[in-house]
Amino acid sequence: MNIYVSGLSFKLNDADLRQAFEGYGEVTSAKIIMDKFSGRSRGFGFVEMNDEDGQKAIDGLNGTDIDGKTIACSVAKPREERPRKTFNRGGGGGGGNGGGGFKRRDNDRDGGYGKKDYNRW
Repeated sequence: MNIYVSGLSFKLNDADLRQAFEGYGEVTSAKIIMDKFSGRSRGFGFVEMNDEDGQKAIDGLNGTDIDGKTIACSVAKPREERPRKTFNRGGGGGGGNGGGGFKRRDNDRDGGYGKKDYNRW
C-alpha cells in the first residue's frame, strides 16, 4: 500500500518519516518529496507498506503531531495522467502591426528633388 502523508515539517528527512511509520510494521520505502529547484522539502511524502500494516499506520498516525506539525495520512491515489506541457500550442495569433505612431512625410521621399524630378515637366 502506498500512503500519502501531508503536513510534514520541512525539517524532516526520509529516515524520520520511515521511523514514524515503523511502529506499525515493515516500511518498504519512505520518501519526502523535494522541490527540484530549491532542494527543500515540499511538506509531503509517500510511505510504502503492506496493506494491513499500512491501514494500521493510517488509522494510528492520521491527525497526529510529528515535529510540531499535524500530519494527514491517506491511501495514495494514482497520479492522474496530465498532458505534457509544450511550448507549441497551435497558432500564435500573429505579431501585430507595430502601431500607428508618428511618421514623418519626408521619409516617403527620396530626400529632395533630384535631376530626374526636374525632367518630368
